[in-house]
Amino acid sequence: MWVPAAIFLGVCVIVALVRVFLGPTTPDRIVGLDTINTIVVMIMVILGIAFKEVILIDVAIVYALLSFVTTLFIAKYIEKGKF
Repeated sequence: MWVPAAIFLGVCVIVALVRVFLGPTTPDRIVGLDTINTIVVMIMVILGIAFKEVILIDVAIVYALLSFVTTLFIAKYIEKGKF
């Protein structure tokens, strides 16, 4: 049951990578990277449920928190006009 979901999320990562590489502006590219991070968190949770490994869900929570904080720092950096 989890294989179609993982395939779909893999396709979503590819679409987000296109936005990262072809994004016309820097904020577009950062949104693409944030989207990829969110999809990776979803994949980790799905795999944790599929394989009944709680550690994957714990890692997904920590990764999501770090991704959020990183996005905040990048947004603050862009706001100051350094890009």
